[in-house]
Amino acid sequence: MLLDVTTALTQPPTGIVVQKYGGSSVADADKIKLVAQRIARTKAAGKKVVVVVSAMGKTTNQLIEKAKSISSSPSRRELDMLLTCGEREAMSLLSMACAEQGLEAISFTGSQAGILTNDRHSGARIVEVRPFRVEDELDRGKVVIVAGFQGVSYKREITTLGRGGSDTTAVALAGALRADYCEICSDVDGIYSADPRIVDAAQLLHSISHDEMLELAAQGAKVLHDASVEFARRSGIALYARATNKDGGGTRVDFTPERERQVAAVTGQSSLIRIRVSGGAAVEHCLQILETASIPLTHLDLEGKELRVWFTIADVPDWGEVRKRLDNVLADQVEFGEEGAVTIVGHGIGSNPGVINKARQSAFGAGVPLNAVSVSPLRVTLWCDRPHVDNLTRALHKTFVE
Repeated sequence: MLLDVTTALTQPPTGIVVQKYGGSSVADADKIKLVAQRIARTKAAGKKVVVVVSAMGKTTNQLIEKAKSISSSPSRRELDMLLTCGEREAMSLLSMACAEQGLEAISFTGSQAGILTNDRHSGARIVEVRPFRVEDELDRGKVVIVAGFQGVSYKREITTLGRGGSDTTAVALAGALRADYCEICSDVDGIYSADPRIVDAAQLLHSISHDEMLELAAQGAKVLHDASVEFARRSGIALYARATNKDGGGTRVDFTPERERQVAAVTGQSSLIRIRVSGGAAVEHCLQILETASIPLTHLDLEGKELRVWFTIADVPDWGEVRKRLDNVLADQVEFGEEGAVTIVGHGIGSNPGVINKARQSAFGAGVPLNAVSVSPLRVTLWCDRPHVDNLTRALHKTFVE
């Protein structure tokens, strides 16, 4: 059950708030206690609170390493069974910490919370949410804590949702519960106009539209995952990206951003893999292999019988195996490369020749050779060699934001 936009915008407040806490926010016992205190303050304000939690700290990576120490290519089903243990640990400990704050709390796995997915292991998609047990416990006055990143298929198989899965869990639950809003809490203050580690003059955005945030997330901005933003847009749910150690502030993601300038933000990707395939049958085989491997593409360019696709290597943990399959099937019809890209995002900029020309001039002024330029209504992406990504990010931010 997901809420449509019209209903969401006209419904009366439910008093339900969904909060998601990432791994860095629950990395140890002291941080879990601080999160419990934050939950208690929200509850004291009269809200019904649902919490979605990620695995503690580096737990997921540690579990993956354990799996690799046993098997060089563990089955995705068994990997899902293993990785979901991380969120179960975190949800139980947080429930105990809430009890120490005088709250009645109960923890649920994704399955118990009604998160239903397709049957694709390690990259499942939520197809329905049936939050009946969550609603029952909220009516009893309890704080409900849900394990993120996981669900159950119609075949009763435990599944994981892939990168950003806890964000997606939180927003999907918020939509199904008709929550007033959803908070994504992490160790950063919100959405910035660029990565502050790269651009000293990066500015905290007070608001941004769902569509703009969707483009930013798809092009490499890491505060919110693109699947969660898409859920929020379809459900009409307002998102807040906030720091865990602050009760307010942050960035609001909704339909009506308050901003004077046209460009919202600049984001760079320095770990893109490019695949180029020639030949009609080869193109079809390539797309089938990528689909089977659940590879999330950042860009696709199909012209005649030539296909070019790009994706972030961090999104594909078994890239080595996928590349072997492509080599075996396509032989000399496939070519691999490494590339970088910097994208500026804002409403209408992709259809504005002046913006595109200004972006090109900014790159040339910074001494960055461009490999290509691609556009959509909300973005302009400039392709360059990987070593130039940070320099180009700073140049475009200075041109369009500062």
